[in-house]
Amino acid sequence: MTSLFANEGYAMARILVVDDELSIVQVLKTLLLRAGHAISAADNGLEARKLLKDNVYDLLITDVRLPGIDGISLLHEAKTIQPDLAVIVMTAYAGVDNAVEAMKNGAFDYVTKPFKFDELMLTIDRALSYEKAISENKMLKSSLSTKLHFGCMLGDSEAMIEVYRQIEKIAKTNSTVLVLGESGTGKELVAKSIHSESPRKAAQFIAINCAAMPETLLESELFGYMKGSFTGASANRKGLLETASGGTIFLDEIGSIPLGMQAKLLRAIQEKEFRPVGATANIPVDIRIVAASNENLQEKVAKGEFREDLYFRLSVIPIHLPPLRERKADIPELIRHFLSAFASENKRQVDISREAMEAMQAFTWPGNVRQLENMVRRLATLNESGRISPDELPPDIRSQDQASPSEATKKTDESLFENDFTPEVIPLKQHIKGIEETYIRRVISFCGGDKDMAARKLGVSLATLYRKIEPNSSIEE
Repeated sequence: MTSLFANEGYAMARILVVDDELSIVQVLKTLLLRAGHAISAADNGLEARKLLKDNVYDLLITDVRLPGIDGISLLHEAKTIQPDLAVIVMTAYAGVDNAVEAMKNGAFDYVTKPFKFDELMLTIDRALSYEKAISENKMLKSSLSTKLHFGCMLGDSEAMIEVYRQIEKIAKTNSTVLVLGESGTGKELVAKSIHSESPRKAAQFIAINCAAMPETLLESELFGYMKGSFTGASANRKGLLETASGGTIFLDEIGSIPLGMQAKLLRAIQEKEFRPVGATANIPVDIRIVAASNENLQEKVAKGEFREDLYFRLSVIPIHLPPLRERKADIPELIRHFLSAFASENKRQVDISREAMEAMQAFTWPGNVRQLENMVRRLATLNESGRISPDELPPDIRSQDQASPSEATKKTDESLFENDFTPEVIPLKQHIKGIEETYIRRVISFCGGDKDMAARKLGVSLATLYRKIEPNSSIEE
């Protein structure tokens, strides 16, 4: 039986109706579509089970007597697939046994045929209210359990923990900080975190993208100007340095500042004063500068494109922000956070299948966290089933699947014999164990340190994976 959906932009809930009586299905479709819900239908238990695996529903309404698998078995499987799903069971056999069995297996309620439409709709409304309350409570607990460092940064990989340690140490000082990292890694979040943990947190935090402005505009934005200093300067205007006095200014893409501007910025940092465009006197300023770059500033210094004295002044304390491909263990948490944010903004909850999650975790993400966030929002916006599947991922992400275990094992075995085999004779069991451990370590390393994912890819339990590795050996390549 084909699915029938209402306009999902305005649908109140996703409801799956399962009954082998076509008249019952048509009546429920009419009632529920009229109420604004999105409806999907099946006339047998096997089709319903497939729909439950491929989609996310707010409510299941099922008959007890069904072809394929019966309604009670379908109820049990539905609760396994989606534990918080509200289920209403319909039966023409109003025996106590059926009702008790349905409730024991987690049904929200049951109705007997023939049912009164008003009573049925009331039961449906109560079931949806129950499901919504459970879902919101679960999301609240999830948001509370998600550890946002400094209120804005996510990830507990070893590389990020080191970044957090540096932020905590640096924040209490007034030292100039240079944040280095690829585009999209979250350099501005580091700057905000430093400001929020510093004694300056009550004052302003101002961010400016130096690459987005021509030299003349950047100068007037940073230093301000006096009335009449150039055409169009009809009044005095404070620059961002003066506006941020007492607080922090974040200079993103600092490497793009022209050499002439670099000299003026260096003086402002050294002397803690600057001169607005067209002014004759300097203005004292008390600011902390956090600069950032996705370029290699040392190479730019060597090429004469960046002042060496400014580089040393800015890099009093450098922070290296790792790219996402070096912190893959953080990807699942980031994806869940972005999906939660999407749900809050759009009042529509979308989750992600395990297979899609694994494919996204395996991807290299050249655009880093910004690219991941944009991709999650795109997938959630276009998703219709309520669960992101691997088929919805772009081809470049889907193609990240690894070679088959037999191919990977063959490649690993060949490299081991080429590089590691020696004439020393050791017991065969000991040699095989060494090959096995090396392969397991490489798989764990590929999975970004996620041992659960590595165990699934290897086809073993997590306990077996741990037993296969020597207690004192490192599992990181």
